[in-house]
Amino acid sequence: MRITVPRVLGALVLALMITYTFVWAPNLVDSQAAPEAPGLGPIPEHQPAPSWVKERAAAAPTEVFPPAGKKFLGIMTAHGSYDLAPLDEFARAVGRDPSVLQFSVGWADSPFDRRLFDQVAKRGLMPLMAWEPWDFRKESPIEEERGNQPEYALRHIIAGRFDDYITKWAEGVKELGYPVAIRFAHEMNGFWYPWAAQANGNTTDQYIQAWRHVHDIFTRVGADEVTWVWSPNRDYDGSTPMQSLYPGDEYVDWVGLSGYFGTKGVEEYKSFNEIFQPTVRALRRFTQRPVVITETGAVDFDGRKAEWISEMFRQLPENPDLIGVIWYEARKEREADWRIAVSPAASEAYRTGMGDARYDVKWTFKATPQHSVEQAADPPKSPAPPSAPSTTTKPPTSTAPARPTTTKPPTRTTTRPAGSRTPTATRTARGGAG
Repeated sequence: MRITVPRVLGALVLALMITYTFVWAPNLVDSQAAPEAPGLGPIPEHQPAPSWVKERAAAAPTEVFPPAGKKFLGIMTAHGSYDLAPLDEFARAVGRDPSVLQFSVGWADSPFDRRLFDQVAKRGLMPLMAWEPWDFRKESPIEEERGNQPEYALRHIIAGRFDDYITKWAEGVKELGYPVAIRFAHEMNGFWYPWAAQANGNTTDQYIQAWRHVHDIFTRVGADEVTWVWSPNRDYDGSTPMQSLYPGDEYVDWVGLSGYFGTKGVEEYKSFNEIFQPTVRALRRFTQRPVVITETGAVDFDGRKAEWISEMFRQLPENPDLIGVIWYEARKEREADWRIAVSPAASEAYRTGMGDARYDVKWTFKATPQHSVEQAADPPKSPAPPSAPSTTTKPPTSTAPARPTTTKPPTRTTTRPAGSRTPTATRTARGGAG
C-alpha cells in the first residue's frame, strides 16, 4: 500500500478518535451540569394522596424528630427525587438508608408535583426540599455574576409577583398527608444566588420580608406540616452578618449550615468542628433553634477523606444542639467528588460511624420537629416520666432578634469562602442543587 498524505491524515484522525473515546472522555467531568435525570414523566392533572399515605399516617406514632439525644443522618444527591439510584448506591455502601433525602427545586420550571415528595416518603425518609427562587439554566459561568438574575430579586417576591406559584405549592404541600421540610432560599449570606443579600440590589430587610411573605402564604393556606429550615452558608470573611438576615424564631424551625472540606483552592485540612463550630457560636447570639448541617462533604485530597469522616463522627457528640447532618452525595468536578459510595475506605468510615445508636433515627408520618436546644439534648435522668411532646408545629410567640439599622449589604467578596462548595450548581432535572 502506497503511503499518501490523505492516508496519513486519516490514520492520525482515527488514532485521535480512539484515544478520545477510550482515554480522555471517560475522565472528563462536566463542571457545568450533571447528566440529565430520567424525570418522573408528565405531571398528572389530579394528584390525590395514594392509599398508602393514609394507611401509614393512621398507623404512625406522633414523635419528635429526631428524638432527644439523637441525630439524624441524611443525604443530598444531584438529581434528588428524580433519580433514586444514587440513594440506592449510598445505602448499599454504608449498610442502610439515611433518615432524610434533600432535593432541589428551582422556581423557573417546576410546577408542584407530589411525586417528588411521595417517592421519598414511601421509602421511609423525610423529604427536605431546597426551594430555590431562580432559573438555574441562566446562571452565569462567571462566579461574581452568578446571582445576577434581577427577575428573581427579593423585591419581586415581596411585591407578590410569584404569589400564584407559591400558593399552588402551599396547597399541594397541604394535601400531602405527612410532614416535610422546606429549605427556602439558602446561603443568603453569600453573593452567588439571586436572593442573596449581596446580589440584585437586595437588602437584608428584604430577605426577611421575602421569607416571611412565603411563610405567611403557607400559613394562610393551612400548610402547617412544614419544618422551615433557614440555612446560611458558614461564616466567612465578606459574608453578610447572619443576624441581619434572620426572620425570627416564629418563622424558623431549624437552622441549617453549609460547609465543606477540600474544595478547590481549600486543600488545607480542617476538621468538622473547625469548619462549623465558630458559626454555631455566632448563631447562638440570636437563636436557640436546633442546627442541621444541611450540606457537607469531603474530597480525597491527600487520601484523607475517610479520616475526615471518622473524625466527624467522633466530634458530633461534642455538639449537643446539632440534630442532623446531610451529606452531599454527588460529584461536580474532578476536584469535587464528595460521594461516599465510590470509596471503599470512606464507605467503611461512614458505616462504622453511623453504627452508633444515636444515629438510629426513624422518620414517621406524624413526626414533629425539635424546636429548641433543650429539646435536642439528652433527657434528664430522673424518676419522673418525660412529658409528652407537643403537637404544635410552631411556637406561639417569639421575638425576632434585633437587626442592624443599616440594611445595605457589605461590599461583596469575590473570593469563595473556605470550606464551601465550588460555585457552579449541580442540576436536577427541574431544579438546581446549589
